[in-house]
Amino acid sequence: MSEPQFSHLDEQGRARMVDVGAKDITRRRAVATARVSMSASTATAVGTGTLPKGDVLAVARVAGIQAAKRTAELIPLCHPLAVSAVSVDLVVVADGVEITATVETTGQTGVEMEALTAVSVAALTVYDMCKSADRDMVIGEVMLVEKSGGRSGTYTRPV
Repeated sequence: MSEPQFSHLDEQGRARMVDVGAKDITRRRAVATARVSMSASTATAVGTGTLPKGDVLAVARVAGIQAAKRTAELIPLCHPLAVSAVSVDLVVVADGVEITATVETTGQTGVEMEALTAVSVAALTVYDMCKSADRDMVIGEVMLVEKSGGRSGTYTRPV
């Protein structure tokens, strides 16, 4: 098995921003998910909007969208991208909140990091808004579930 090649490292092993100037401009899309596990009573309060800080799902949705647009400010070697669409969906389940972000652009590099950042910040926002009710919450299962566009083509996480 050969060693992986990391494009963010130069010949001396120093971090660098990858030059994407020669890449084709294509339509790119990425979908990521995350989960905030919590007690059933906290999940019910989120779903009914009865927590003291207000509408958890609406605030987390906006936080996730904002995070996707600002990913390059947070992740040092990410390219600043003009995203064309961002959606962040939050679903309350019996023991938590499941979060899905979809990010799209037309450009020379993908939007996987934008989708992952969106679900991560949305999850942190859910945590922040619910922490007074439930200190045992866990943020987890952050993952890329699909991406399309670009030279590497389509990826779908195996089930």
